[in-house]
Amino acid sequence: MAKTNHFMELALAEARSAGARGEVPIGAVLVLGDAVIAKAGNRTRELNDVTAHAEIAAIRMACEALGQERLTGADLYVTLEPCTMCAAAISFARIRRLYYGAEDPKGGGVDNGVRFYRQPTCHHAPEVYSGMAERDAADILREFFQLKRVEN
Repeated sequence: MAKTNHFMELALAEARSAGARGEVPIGAVLVLGDAVIAKAGNRTRELNDVTAHAEIAAIRMACEALGQERLTGADLYVTLEPCTMCAAAISFARIRRLYYGAEDPKGGGVDNGVRFYRQPTCHHAPEVYSGMAERDAADILREFFQLKRVEN
């Protein structure tokens, strides 16, 4: 299994854990070289914090672990296209590469919506690779929301 697949599998596991906690099932893994430096799932409901997206949580954890505000050279694997808030945080953290699974036509900020990295005011744009484990990521989300509709 390629390293990129391994890291996305870890992100998918974080998404499943988030879903099991009742959170929207999105997972993120930050990697520096061959080492995982942070991994997280959504915790917005648990923490009553609209900024507690998987990407933001992973960035915070990685910055704390490394004792720095920038993550130059790090790669982020996330199961869903980041929203504009997360895209901005990825830019400000100077993350090198972004790999994401499923597109988010309604809330995405990378290849949909505002397309943050294409704006002239964006100071740093990571290399973006979409569609990694797209079907698995989309299935996790679809199953979560189908179950929520049945419960309500």
